[in-house]
Amino acid sequence: MAPSGKAFYTGLFRHTLDDKARLTIPSAWRYTHAEDDTFLASPHPDGYIAVLPPAEVEKLHEKISAMKLSDAAAQAFAARFFSQTQTIYFDKAGRVGLNADLLRHAGIEKDAVLVGSLTKFNIYNPARWQQEETRTAGENFGDLMRRLDI
Repeated sequence: MAPSGKAFYTGLFRHTLDDKARLTIPSAWRYTHAEDDTFLASPHPDGYIAVLPPAEVEKLHEKISAMKLSDAAAQAFAARFFSQTQTIYFDKAGRVGLNADLLRHAGIEKDAVLVGSLTKFNIYNPARWQQEETRTAGENFGDLMRRLDI
């Protein structure tokens, strides 16, 4: 368990979808969660699936709840975003079922790369992840760290 009791999503894992389009989530990422914890899986504009765990879902819930019904742009965003988003739960074996639209969006047919980003994780098609690794390699990675002041 993480010292603070918070879940940390770090590392990279390569997994294969089973015949029912279920993907095993690494045990290191699910040990602090109950089987009925709510996660959201959403298509990211950059071509992968973004997965928000319960703590991030709660933050998003607060933001969406604060939107005024009279704010047409906010309501349009919420409708579009949540029409494409899937609520997911771990089964007893630590798998999640992903719908065909999400898998198609990310170009995932059988193999997937799960990449941690500390507070959430993303699911990539292996070729798309390779592009991301190339884009952020070497000096580019150092430039990103400096820009983010890390």
